Amino acid sequence: MNDDNLKWEEISTKHLIRNEWIDFRESRFRFPDGTEYEPYYSYSRRDYTVIVASDTEGSYICVRQFRHGIREVTTEFPAGGIEREDGREYGGHGDTSAEDALEAAKRELREETGYESDEWEHLITVPSNATIADNYAYVYTAKNCRRVSGQDLDDTEFLNVVRLKAEDIEKLIKEGRFQQSAHIMAWLLSLRRRDV
Repeated sequence: MNDDNLKWEEISTKHLIRNEWIDFRESRFRFPDGTEYEPYYSYSRRDYTVIVASDTEGSYICVRQFRHGIREVTTEFPAGGIEREDGREYGGHGDTSAEDALEAAKRELREETGYESDEWEHLITVPSNATIADNYAYVYTAKNCRRVSGQDLDDTEFLNVVRLKAEDIEKLIKEGRFQQSAHIMAWLLSLRRRDV
């Protein structure tokens, strides 16, 4: 399949905000028909992991935390950024200075929940929001998790661990109270994998 006739050419880019946290850009593009258009906005953030973790009793390990984008406390799976050697909070897909995704997932599960697992499976790596962002979500399952410690949270993390049954997660999703789209996708993929 040749999609060359669909590609846009980036003509210019202006970095509106570029610091250790984010690279927010305004770009001008040339379309396949030769016309040009601006502004298009995009941003870079760190790649991250999402972990559908279940314990030895068949409960799913979730976290509740405040999300400033929607100004609400959400229920979601443990997740977190893949760390970089340069300390930046953006960039990473295919970058050799970034932490290994599986190691990041293991670290995030342990830090956020105090749980560990010896049974990991990679489900998918997918763009987080291909329309406007360039970071990727690395999605894993972790089975038969066992609690080995307390939480080891970052200075800006305030979250509670909750253990939920599958039907609880289904109910939260149906009611619009499991609000992270990548986490819903992770859940559905994990169910499909379980049924294979």
